[in-house]
Amino acid sequence: MLHTLGFTTEGELLADFPLEEIHTQEFQWFWVDFDRPTNEEKLLLTLFFRFHPLAVEDCLNRLQRPKLDYYDDFSFFVLHSICPDDMEAEELDLFLGKNFVVTFHIQHLREMEDARARILRNPEKFEYGPKLVAYQIIDQVVDEYFPILHKIEDQLNDIEENLSPTTVHLSMDYVFDVRSDLLRLRKTIYPMRDLLYRILNSERIGLNAHEKVYFGDIYDHLLRLSEMVDSNRELTADIRDSQLSINSNQMNRIMMILTIISSIFIPLTFIAGVYGMNFDIMPELHWKYGYFIVLVVMLIIFIAMLLWFRHKGWLRIFKS
Repeated sequence: MLHTLGFTTEGELLADFPLEEIHTQEFQWFWVDFDRPTNEEKLLLTLFFRFHPLAVEDCLNRLQRPKLDYYDDFSFFVLHSICPDDMEAEELDLFLGKNFVVTFHIQHLREMEDARARILRNPEKFEYGPKLVAYQIIDQVVDEYFPILHKIEDQLNDIEENLSPTTVHLSMDYVFDVRSDLLRLRKTIYPMRDLLYRILNSERIGLNAHEKVYFGDIYDHLLRLSEMVDSNRELTADIRDSQLSINSNQMNRIMMILTIISSIFIPLTFIAGVYGMNFDIMPELHWKYGYFIVLVVMLIIFIAMLLWFRHKGWLRIFKS
């Protein structure tokens, strides 16, 4: 499906006009959006616009890294939108010429609808030319990164605040998923940041001071996004370290409890083992009250060891 938008030399903003009017109507600039194009519409990149074969090949072969290529009469950008459901990157290709912008994307992108709507609401802002139209598209793509990262950041903060031994295993499953999502975001945001730096400093594109202010704003957003990705990755690392610390403390507590129990039963087991030996000459075996005496001795040892452990403060482990 093709969507068209154009600003005529008379100062009129036209929408959804036939593609053939590009050659018959005088436009200050026009924008053609290839939204989920058919095979016939894909051929228009070569047959109608006559774009360079390498640029067309990059459009049809998925998934390219965000980049900027220069050709004789246009610049070619590969941008990445992010699907909020699975954090997968979706490619958006953009051709920028002296009086045109052409975008190409296999999937439907809501960012294109929003950019188009914003231009239609404020046509006077974009009468300066196609570079500001390209700015609007890129800005809309980058703005959609923020809700995704803010959602991750809020969830990580909630996990860190509520982290406890009872929830740590459930939390860590989510944390490792988040680290994987952050890695995917990092692979998109960092190249996009580098791309905007190239745009700002490109002599071939030739941004004037007015246009640089707009593209510089996108670059600032990407710097902030990069910092958010790094800080969230550090937060997941802190949560992971906290989980290891909690597990270690739990293990130490269990080992201490088992050690106390074993220490109490070692002397009792020793006494029971001695009198369980099958020797003929064991005088205590023939005492009338020998059994009860041994039980009393074992009880005294048991109580004495508990009192000693309590004096040392080791029994506090059972209260925690």
